[in-house]
Amino acid sequence: MKRLHWPSWMPVDPYILLLLGTVGLAALFPARGTAADVASGASTAAIAFLFFLYGARLSTREALDGLKHWRLHLTVLGCTFLVFPLLGLAARGLVPVFLTQPLYQGLLFLTLVPSTVQSSIAFTSIARGNVPAAICAGSFSSLVGIVVTPLLAAALLGSGGGGFSADALVKIVLQLLVPFLAGQVLRRWIGGFVTRHKKVLGLVDRGSILLVVYTAFSEGMVQGTWHQVSAVRLGGLLVVEAVLLAVMLTLTWYGGKALRFGREDRIAIQFAGSKKSLASGLPMASVLFGAHASLAVLPLMLFHQMQLMVCAVIARRRAKDPLDAEHEPAGERSATPA
Repeated sequence: MKRLHWPSWMPVDPYILLLLGTVGLAALFPARGTAADVASGASTAAIAFLFFLYGARLSTREALDGLKHWRLHLTVLGCTFLVFPLLGLAARGLVPVFLTQPLYQGLLFLTLVPSTVQSSIAFTSIARGNVPAAICAGSFSSLVGIVVTPLLAAALLGSGGGGFSADALVKIVLQLLVPFLAGQVLRRWIGGFVTRHKKVLGLVDRGSILLVVYTAFSEGMVQGTWHQVSAVRLGGLLVVEAVLLAVMLTLTWYGGKALRFGREDRIAIQFAGSKKSLASGLPMASVLFGAHASLAVLPLMLFHQMQLMVCAVIARRRAKDPLDAEHEPAGERSATPA
């Protein structure tokens, strides 16, 4: 997701503050009755429009050109949709000591969503990595995730996913995939307009997600979902997510070295393969989990802020690597810890 202008010394992403403010608003003034129906309908329309814009922005030509670097993209996809879910399944052993079952379901869902696009590109650029590869890797991950994430959720979460059912797959197709494909089809005519007004449409992106968050957390408040979470459980969740992020950052960096990728490619792999998209995950959770979405998205929201803070530090460290390290043969340069 795009970052707002913010003082460099401030460690918290401003959009996270907006999200937290939206959660607070839902806690104090949850939508009920007719207001809840209106908010739900507006949220559904916002999600569809959001994915329509995703489709209109994605350049098919750039995506096809990016296929030339197929080894890197398969590596990122493998980290995102294979390694991450396996770690999520392994975390099942932490229930009920560290996590409650609902929080675990949210953690597992977090491991299924696509990688980020904007922040992966930004951090790759700061670290002097392969920016075109990061662009394509993030785009491919988002595209694949529209189909793969619901299928993985159906297989791994099943009926225990808090209202997940076959109907959710139909909703995914109608609310996410169809608008996305429509955006791709119409890109020929509206692509220029979308590019020229990307800042304004970026505000629409963020506003849509805030509406989704408000609707999900309002439903959670009305149904008493938040009474299931204590400060101790939240602390346990943060520890588990910190370990998860550390493991993925390490695997993507040293795994890239083992696969003999060059420094620039390893940077793209690390940032694209270790992160999860809040922009894609929130709408999907709203469709998949319904009234249970508030707890399902909490792990994702926390992980998103954590990955931004940690990856910002790593990107600055990578930027200080000696310039001659960029020209060493792949697999022969020394790796710095992730």
